[in-house]
Amino acid sequence: MLSFFRKKADDVSEASSSRTESLNREVAQSPSLSQLGYRDANDLKETIYDFLRTIRDPEKPNTLEDLKVVYEDGIFVQGPTEGNVYVVRIEFNPTVPHCSLATLIGLCIRIKVQRSLNHNLKLDIYIKKGAHSTEDEINKQINDKERIAAAMENPNLRQLVENCIKEED
Repeated sequence: MLSFFRKKADDVSEASSSRTESLNREVAQSPSLSQLGYRDANDLKETIYDFLRTIRDPEKPNTLEDLKVVYEDGIFVQGPTEGNVYVVRIEFNPTVPHCSLATLIGLCIRIKVQRSLNHNLKLDIYIKKGAHSTEDEINKQINDKERIAAAMENPNLRQLVENCIKEED
C-alpha cells in the first residue's frame, strides 16, 4: 500500500515538474520590447503618449494634452512580469479636484491604448495622487475588468468613448 502512495506522489511531482518546464518555455518565448518594434522602454512610452495626446475631453473641444490632463512624465513602463508582460502605468490629472468625468477620461485612456497597441500589456491607470476628491474609488473602477466591460456594453457610454478617442481627419 505504501508503494502505491509513493508512486502517486512521484507521478504528481513529475506532472508538476513538466508543467513548470512548459511555463518556463512559454516565458522564454515571449517577445522583448525590440521584438515588439520598440528601441527601448522610452520608445514605448513615447508611442503610448502619442496615442493619448489625441483623446478629446468629453466636455471641451480640447485634447487631453491641451488641458494637461495627460503628460509624458505620467507614463511609466516597468520591466516585464514573470510572464514577460510589460506593465504600463498611466497617470492622469483631471482639470479640477471634483471633475465628474474623471472616470470617463480614465476609460477613454484605457480603451485608446488597448485598441492602439496590438500586443499584450498590463495597463494600470491612475489619477495623480491628490488630484481628485474621490481618486481611490475612481482608480478602482478604471482598473476593474468587469466594470470596464459593463461600461462598454452601455451604448450611450460607448458612444461617448468613441467620440473622445476617434482620430480627427
